[in-house]
Amino acid sequence: MTFNTSARSRTFATAVGTAAATVAVIGATLGAGVAGAATISPANTAFTAPGSIVVTSPASFNVPVSCSITLTGSTAADGASATITAAQVSGTNRLCNVPVIKGLPWTLTPTSATTGEVSNVGFSILGSNCGPATLAGSFDNMTNTLTSTDQSLSGNCKINSLSVQPNPAFTLS
Repeated sequence: MTFNTSARSRTFATAVGTAAATVAVIGATLGAGVAGAATISPANTAFTAPGSIVVTSPASFNVPVSCSITLTGSTAADGASATITAAQVSGTNRLCNVPVIKGLPWTLTPTSATTGEVSNVGFSILGSNCGPATLAGSFDNMTNTLTSTDQSLSGNCKINSLSVQPNPAFTLS
């Protein structure tokens, strides 16, 4: 019995080459994911972000309440996130003046050039505890607007809409 070693060598070499190519593609994909992480600019900068928020909660008998909101914070030195250290709510509806903001600081993390998440968001209003929750949102670089809609929080609360415009203007990339 004789073996055709040249055919086996070619088959083994082809298998090794295919495996190496697969590992290279996986490595390049993973590396691109890390290297391509979304960022916020300007980095290492304090900001305010005024805008509007509409919330429903047991305190409003689940009727939407429209308020003004101003977020305050700073972007990380590497632009990988922003820390929101204050959230002030106000407005003509009496319920706008009573929320107690919880869970600060909140962290805004860009997930792409057009999306992001704000983690640990919570508040209480007249005994109703809402959150904490991670809110998903979108960002429009052209209008400098961060928006989030239809975000449920524990406590039977919902952020129907949130829209803020950071100052200085953010760019997600």
